[in-house]
Amino acid sequence: MKIGVIGSGKIGGNLGKHWAKVGHEVLFSSRHPEELNDIVREAGGNSKAVSIEKAFEENADVYLLAVPYKAIDRLSELYAGEYGGKVIIDATNPYPERDGEMAQEVKDSNRNASEYTAMKFNTAKTSKAFNTIHADHLKNRAFKETDKLAVPYAAQDQESKEITRKLIEDIGFDAVYVGDLTKTKIMDPDQKIYGKSLNRQELEKLIP
Repeated sequence: MKIGVIGSGKIGGNLGKHWAKVGHEVLFSSRHPEELNDIVREAGGNSKAVSIEKAFEENADVYLLAVPYKAIDRLSELYAGEYGGKVIIDATNPYPERDGEMAQEVKDSNRNASEYTAMKFNTAKTSKAFNTIHADHLKNRAFKETDKLAVPYAAQDQESKEITRKLIEDIGFDAVYVGDLTKTKIMDPDQKIYGKSLNRQELEKLIP
């Protein structure tokens, strides 16, 4: 698959490196792609650094959103013509202390964070994953044969569900389906499974 990584920090950078390792084509992107040369070198394989604009123009199969939550409004508006029909994996979290008023409004509303993302990227097929587990564990606990960590995920439709499950399992984690996007409240900051790094059995006990 061709994967556009939108935001190549700890989450996006490490996931992109893992996916490149197993043979996916990875487009690392940020506002400063010239700063991503080290990541591309470490990723090897079929990867490159591009601008966010170029990543969307490259017509990837799936996009990982790993940016500050406050960027969602701008990205969804700027690239509205580019992601129609694509799968978007939302790895973002709303933190009012970082993201300001819009994040607080989402937290105070009746919507889950992922439902807000899906509403903004309304022509895409949105899933939610990789936002609950510690970034260091995403980096260091991939590709385990034993004592695997589980990654919870949710999805808007069958295609986004299957692609997200595959991309979790490709890099050596167990995929645990939470439900559709209406069920993702437990994945949000300060909620039941947020910040937890657990195996499948432990994680499934916490999911209704």
